[in-house]
Amino acid sequence: MAELLLDGFVVGIGATLIMDSVALILKQALGVQPLDYALVGRWAAYLTRGRFVHRPITSSPAVRGEKVIGWGIHYLTGVVFALAFLSWAGAGWLAAPDPGAALDFGALTVLAPFLILQPGMGAGLAARRMPWPGLARLRSLLAHLSFGAGIWLTALCWSALG
Repeated sequence: MAELLLDGFVVGIGATLIMDSVALILKQALGVQPLDYALVGRWAAYLTRGRFVHRPITSSPAVRGEKVIGWGIHYLTGVVFALAFLSWAGAGWLAAPDPGAALDFGALTVLAPFLILQPGMGAGLAARRMPWPGLARLRSLLAHLSFGAGIWLTALCWSALG
């Protein structure tokens, strides 16, 4: 169990770093604005006050520490997703990481923003209330595919060290 936790932590942090690196590259190269994780922190802070849905989150007053909260949740989610993936894929996958399974899992994780975060932040189910829902969905999918690629790349490095 301790080994799984360590593997999940390393792979989750690495995959999330790769996801964030891709977002930064897209911002610098194409001007694509990444998700503002302060808004995720705001949403999470309001959850503790019993408020799940905002219309939109930007109209809700800022909360103290929302940026730190949001980034923490972002990385914690990456670790939890990596633990789920490694539990499902098994130790054999980590010994010989396969990109297909990791990319498939990354695509599957897009359900979290589609079904939880976007509705909660006022964008509607799968961003249906956004000005260009198809574009918002595509951006979410690409972000989560980069997370899946990050799982694979981090696992390659981690397994080479181990």
